[in-house]
Amino acid sequence: MRDTTMTIANENRITIAILALGGQGGGVLADWIQEVARAEGWLAQGTSVPGVAQRTGSTVYYVELAKPDGSGRLPVMAQMPMPGDVDVVVASELMETGRALLRGFSTAGRTTLIGSTHRIYAIGEKQAMGDGRGNGEKIIEAAYQRSKRFIGFDMEAATDRSGSVISAIMFGALAGSGGLPFAADTYRAAIEHSGIAVKSNLKGFQEGFDRAQQPVARPDEITHDLPVPTTEQGRALAARIAANLPPPAQPNALHGVAKLMDWQDGAYAALYLDRLESVAALDAAPFELTAETARHLALWMGYEDTIRVADLKTRASRITRVRGEVKAGDEQILSITEFMHPRLQEVCETLPAGIGRRILASKGLTKLLGRFFTEGRHVETTGLRWFLALRTVAAMRSIRPRSLRYIEEQERIEHWLELVRTEAAKDRELALELVLCQRLIKGYGDTFERGLGNFQRIVAEHARAPRDAAGVRTLRELALADDKSSGLTEALAG
Repeated sequence: MRDTTMTIANENRITIAILALGGQGGGVLADWIQEVARAEGWLAQGTSVPGVAQRTGSTVYYVELAKPDGSGRLPVMAQMPMPGDVDVVVASELMETGRALLRGFSTAGRTTLIGSTHRIYAIGEKQAMGDGRGNGEKIIEAAYQRSKRFIGFDMEAATDRSGSVISAIMFGALAGSGGLPFAADTYRAAIEHSGIAVKSNLKGFQEGFDRAQQPVARPDEITHDLPVPTTEQGRALAARIAANLPPPAQPNALHGVAKLMDWQDGAYAALYLDRLESVAALDAAPFELTAETARHLALWMGYEDTIRVADLKTRASRITRVRGEVKAGDEQILSITEFMHPRLQEVCETLPAGIGRRILASKGLTKLLGRFFTEGRHVETTGLRWFLALRTVAAMRSIRPRSLRYIEEQERIEHWLELVRTEAAKDRELALELVLCQRLIKGYGDTFERGLGNFQRIVAEHARAPRDAAGVRTLRELALADDKSSGLTEALAG
């Protein structure tokens, strides 16, 4: 099966750039391409410049192919792709496609550009206080403009469907693109010759091959089904939501109740509805205030403490998910090592309030105990010792309502809700903006403290000099603009 319509700058020389992240098999893909070329009688050379970390360690693999001219002379091949001199680009993720475009590897009228449309978010995107995600639509638009042909689909989803690896998906997409003048059977033979996971790799190859024949497809939007209560208590709370809350707020409230029953218990979820109903009583159509309060109140009440982190990291469902992500076989042993750095303050916040306050208020005790929490450590959470240690922390959920952190958070939440209710009686738009300020409060450790500090600064400023809805929105957006909150600081100083 050959594509006889292929047009490249030089039919006797083909240049290929592969942009992939660490662990995605870009080197395997480069080796497969070279094996295909040699099997078809071409000369092949591959080089790479490796990265240094999983997301920031983006690697460029370069493969150059040359068709012998019969003279017996070996061609001189390049070590790296040059802008404007690449016939085929294969990118394993949408931002890698963007990186190829920025570096000039893809050229309109020449380059076949094959890129996944899914995202693996960079550290900088994740660290942003607000929505730090790059604009994927601009990359897709540029991909059409700066290529002869753009082939794009969600390769991560294709990997999941086929039970294969993304390198096999990319290999199949390359074959299906017609970007190289080689028979599809030769590609399959390269996979079979490797002798590694042949069955799943062939399945992934076919998935990529077929998707390359279809129009560009963006990843499906992630949707979450509404929780279905499985206990009498859960059904009673769901009935309460249906009876007492407006329809626009009910989906968020159902998710909130499910989250908080999992986080603590049914009584805590009932407290959530008590609080939410007090806001709903002051709302009116279209009930955006109640719907957003349902979302943000659940997020705040389900804050991340050491008990929650320990619980999530030792759940069987998490182990199963990780096994699936790394494609571990049933016969393989999975070991997970994580970096953990609980500070003394976070440990004290988990203790009963009286004990926690006493330790934190004592310079002697904080100095004595603090030296045990100055450095992080690598923890094998699948090992018996640390697994049991984390399960012990997770079991402290029963005493959580007496913990220092719980008491402090409930006081903060009640103060926030009182402010929202007070403003809702006069100006629901302003109340909504105060509800949305909860976005500032997230994570744990330094991230949590920085966000909480910004939230408290905005609330204090509003109490000192009341702002309208637009004014509160501006302060919140400034706080989310950068991790140092410099814009917020300037605005408050002025």
